[in-house]
Amino acid sequence: MYTGKNIFFVIIPLFLMVACTAAPYEDKTRAGSPLSEGSLSDGYYHYSRGVLFAIDGEIDEAIDEYESAMRCDPESPYLMTELAALYIQKKEMDRALSLLERAVAYAPEYVDSLILLGSLYGNLNRYEDAIHEYKKVIGIDSGRREAYLFLNLFYRENKEYDRAIGVLDDLLRIDPSNVMGSYYLAKTYAVMDRDDEVQIWLKKTLDIAPTFRPALLDLGMLYRSQDKDDEAVAIYGDFLRSNPADVQIRFELGNTLMRSKKYDMAAQEFEKILEWDASFADARFSLGLANFLGGLNYDRAVTEFLELLRVRPDNDKAIYFLASTYEKKGQYADALKELESIPEKSDLYVAARVRMGLILKVGGDAEKAIGLIKNEIENGSEDLEFYRFLTALYEEEGRLEDAENVLKRGLSISPQDVDLHYRLGVVYGNENKHRESIEAMEALLKIDPNNADAINFIGYSYAERGVRLDEAEELIKKALILKPNNGCIMDSLGWVYFRQNRVELAINYLQKALGISPEDPTIAGHLGDAYKRNGQIEKALDIYKQALHLNPGNNELKEKIRNTRIPGE
Repeated sequence: MYTGKNIFFVIIPLFLMVACTAAPYEDKTRAGSPLSEGSLSDGYYHYSRGVLFAIDGEIDEAIDEYESAMRCDPESPYLMTELAALYIQKKEMDRALSLLERAVAYAPEYVDSLILLGSLYGNLNRYEDAIHEYKKVIGIDSGRREAYLFLNLFYRENKEYDRAIGVLDDLLRIDPSNVMGSYYLAKTYAVMDRDDEVQIWLKKTLDIAPTFRPALLDLGMLYRSQDKDDEAVAIYGDFLRSNPADVQIRFELGNTLMRSKKYDMAAQEFEKILEWDASFADARFSLGLANFLGGLNYDRAVTEFLELLRVRPDNDKAIYFLASTYEKKGQYADALKELESIPEKSDLYVAARVRMGLILKVGGDAEKAIGLIKNEIENGSEDLEFYRFLTALYEEEGRLEDAENVLKRGLSISPQDVDLHYRLGVVYGNENKHRESIEAMEALLKIDPNNADAINFIGYSYAERGVRLDEAEELIKKALILKPNNGCIMDSLGWVYFRQNRVELAINYLQKALGISPEDPTIAGHLGDAYKRNGQIEKALDIYKQALHLNPGNNELKEKIRNTRIPGE
């Protein structure tokens, strides 16, 4: 379901709408202000200087001049509102609030003060007060469109969704073609998780304003959240036919094509972006990524990543994927050098170290890989990915006791980690520590009672040893309910039936299991055993050979093939 949480939300700072843009000072001073001609002249002088300073971004100087103007006219709601807007820019909210509340007290129907005060209340999370001010604005001047929009916003923040919708309905009755009214209505329905209405109102917004990019981006995101990538591609494409130079929309089109694994088409879009804007760093990165992930052109991927790093040498993602591309090209030394350069503070540091370990392991230097990851743990890292990877390295090297110790250390850091408990149970099982293995899985089930893999593991362990077979059957049936299309669990149930000598049932489930997981040599071997026990020798031999093809180094399968003879041969 689409939540709208990641949708760009458009709000123009309100003080830009109501401050420093009004009519000249003498036309906006409070009616009946007891100013002499001289004081009015001085006030206007300071006000004019304040406006010029504000335009130049010299906020402190502008404030000084506005305060001087206010000494000439201390009860002007206009000056109070203008000065409050400047304090908001400086984030001095208490001063701004004091000025605005004074302005409203002097002129209760001065709409600009009410609007800015309502906005400030909202920024301070005083939603009820904000709502009160905007309702007053609409009561005084129903033509102030922004009041409806902000009233909608604060009703939304206050979780009064029906009222949030109602106020926009009022606005759209007055002004049916109001773009922001339609757009905010879509945003409101997004917060309410009503995707159908979100889509309707985003489309209406685009009917009113076809080039309104926020609505287009939101509609594309909605389609993507619903896995309707083709529809997102279509709306981006329609927009780009009229606006070919819009690089942001083209970038979203490229990303959507990447999601659909249409890497060649995505690369074309990123290339077009760089023709328009060669400094678009994200497009350059994505072009490199499309060439890497799609296997289109590894040399081009390297070129793009290096070009990006020339401008942004600290871009860790570019470094990581440059290393990955070097790895694909067989340039392992270059890959290791790049991965080594990723700093410890980077979010990719752990992934980079693990990748280095994999490269070393594949390159035949398992001890160096182990040393690299072990060093991270000994230096105090508590990132569990290091513990998982080091465990896997130890298991592949047959160092099960070392794997056991790493997992125990990991569990001392994170006692509730389900994966570590499971891996520890597996390691115990491989060490033939059956009691400890079951205890590890039972500890896991106290954390996650419906963990199908742990339930299956216990049941299969009993079946493998030919003990507690009735209990094993019940456990595995429960696991199969939790994961009904899991080949391993289906295999476990077939194996229980084999152990119970219910061979026809065993064959039935083992055939289903192999259909789900045709590349699993263990399942194939089990099915061969069941065929053999059932007297189907030719089928048994065929399946054993299939299993051996999947696992050529399995001596047990070779022995089974040698000892299986077709009658009469």
